[in-house]
Amino acid sequence: MRSRFPVTGPMLLAHRGWASRYPENTRVGIEAALRAGVPAVEFDVQLSADGVPVVIHDPTLQRTAGLARAVSELSAAELASVSVHEPARLGEQFTDVPVPSLADIVVLLKQWPRAYAFVEIKRESAESFGVDETVEIVMQALSPVRERCVVISFVERAVMTARRLGAFATGWVLNYYDDDARRLAEAMAPDYLICDHLKLPAPPAQLWSGPWRWGSYEVTDPAQALALIGRGVCVIESMAAGELARDPRLNPGCAAGNSA
Repeated sequence: MRSRFPVTGPMLLAHRGWASRYPENTRVGIEAALRAGVPAVEFDVQLSADGVPVVIHDPTLQRTAGLARAVSELSAAELASVSVHEPARLGEQFTDVPVPSLADIVVLLKQWPRAYAFVEIKRESAESFGVDETVEIVMQALSPVRERCVVISFVERAVMTARRLGAFATGWVLNYYDDDARRLAEAMAPDYLICDHLKLPAPPAQLWSGPWRWGSYEVTDPAQALALIGRGVCVIESMAAGELARDPRLNPGCAAGNSA
């Protein structure tokens, strides 16, 4: 491996934070995953109308806030006043849960010096603001915790730009597991390849070998996680990572630890 990213064995990754129990991509959900003993968190980044990186998955606020507005139409200050507590899914368990800025989450990560982050740059912002500008803005915001971050994206050029700009580690998220994707992966040689477990070939097919480690999502069952680990998957990404962290068979895979 080129990367110095210190993952020597399988590791649980909280997909959008502890999203099975908390609003996704929020400070409360990300911190809950860390407190549950999950060693790494994944979250998504879009740019606001004024070019500030904010942590949210969708290009609109409809699903998480019930608001028919695009993220790219609102300033960071306006987004901070919107509560993304996912009332359609979680009811009113949570209230006043703002869209966090990436800077907010960096501050949180600084409070958890042994925690790691997989930071996904979303396609919508890359297309709206330009790949290079979007990646540069995100990388600048991550600089205080750069050596604990893997910059990932479905957008190939974003992955390559992140590496060029000095990302500590990079990951490409696959749309497809096919020969074309394999050739592109071999040309890109990212530190991580990440794929929906439903798109992986059935055993006994071997996963592609290369200078990368494998990650897979959305994994919610311990037996499924162990089966993927047995196939060579290093990163088990789950919205239920907090629950999986309680399984003693998976805890030894949490190589990095995350004590505050």
